[in-house]
Amino acid sequence: MKGFLLIAVAIVLVVLAIVNVDAGLYTGYALFAIALLSAVVLPLVNVLKSPGDLKKALFAILGMVVLFGISYALAGSEVSADHAAKGITSNVSKLVGAGLIMFYLIAAIAVLGLIYSEINKAIK
Repeated sequence: MKGFLLIAVAIVLVVLAIVNVDAGLYTGYALFAIALLSAVVLPLVNVLKSPGDLKKALFAILGMVVLFGISYALAGSEVSADHAAKGITSNVSKLVGAGLIMFYLIAAIAVLGLIYSEINKAIK
């Protein structure tokens, strides 16, 4: 029954979005708010149930902050004349470079983790 109710609500929202753009935008805002609230509240509820997981989460967050610090230190802040004319500053260039370097590092760590996992599984 819940599935049919969700489908009916989805159909109504799609029809409203087709008929009126504002309804689609407001629906998107509402769904974003629900997702944001869920992303914040549900982990907090789980942490209260098992405080030992809080330590793991804090280590993961600390690791990401350290990784971003390394990425920021490695990023360059050069801005070409073309980009400067478009309003891009050296700080923006450095942040974008840091984001790209962090993405590359995380991707490399993930690939190495997959390779290690497969080799370890093959040995056992």
